[in-house]
Amino acid sequence: MYPLKFEPILKQTLWGGDKIIPFKHLNSDLKGVGESWEISGVENNESVVANGPDKGLTLTDMVKRYREELVGEANYARFGNKFPLLIKFIDAKQDLSIQVHPSDDLAKKRHNSMGKTEMWYVVDADKGAKLRSGFSEQITPKEYKERVFNNTITDVLQEYEIHPGDVFFLPAGRVHSIGAGSFIAEIQQTSDITYRIYDFNRKDANGKTRELHTDLAREAIDYDVLDDYRTKYDAVKDEPVELVACPYFTTSVYDLTEEINCDYSELDSFVIFICMEGSCKLRDNEGNELTVNAGESVLFPATTQDVTITPVGGNVKLLETYV
Repeated sequence: MYPLKFEPILKQTLWGGDKIIPFKHLNSDLKGVGESWEISGVENNESVVANGPDKGLTLTDMVKRYREELVGEANYARFGNKFPLLIKFIDAKQDLSIQVHPSDDLAKKRHNSMGKTEMWYVVDADKGAKLRSGFSEQITPKEYKERVFNNTITDVLQEYEIHPGDVFFLPAGRVHSIGAGSFIAEIQQTSDITYRIYDFNRKDANGKTRELHTDLAREAIDYDVLDDYRTKYDAVKDEPVELVACPYFTTSVYDLTEEINCDYSELDSFVIFICMEGSCKLRDNEGNELTVNAGESVLFPATTQDVTITPVGGNVKLLETYV
């Protein structure tokens, strides 16, 4: 097998901005693009292979065809023909709704789906841009519902001004929202289940407010309060820095000025690289080579033994993630 690139799935949203198209160097005049789904196995939103002999096949087709060769033995045993991760870029021109995602157990019971644990990496941020993650004080499920109805739910949420390189891990059950001016890369379980808690009473183009899922969310929320919801790490040049390791994905950041070799001979998983800055050449042990630029993502199959990353023309910044 060979490394796969995919056609982006662009999503126009109520809150979308104008950063994704130029960031990805796309020839498109779409406006209000809030998300680019980079690699997706979500039903009816499956990514399509953009390169090589399998060009035109969907990611779901690829998993069915190549099985363990593509995703790894343990992943195929665990997830079957469903690809386990969804990779996105998100551009928020306006605040997104306050929301929460269900756990595996709750999602299985209610929707016959995986839950949704995710992480954010801040690619860029306008001056003063903020994210909300977790509660700032202890509240009860009853108080939560009252605060939604009286428009004070944001008063008890932790808010962070963000900068490029900031990381937030969001286990299922953590209340959160992306603020205006945020441009992020998101890695998550393959699920499109979101419970909208609060939407600032805004109206869509037809003058209607969007549906809220107040009661569904109430049972999904983790009401525990933490001192700090940010993911702290020490930025280091020219070596991988692990950001998140959880049952659903392990993600590291590479900030490279020189060539590096990544050994995957003991890893039973596909590997995804998401390029956030600069350009590089990626070459695997079978001699497959491709160039990846900022705004692009590439999937290496589980058969890959090693990958050499060579920066082109200066600094390159990548996220690496696998299951």
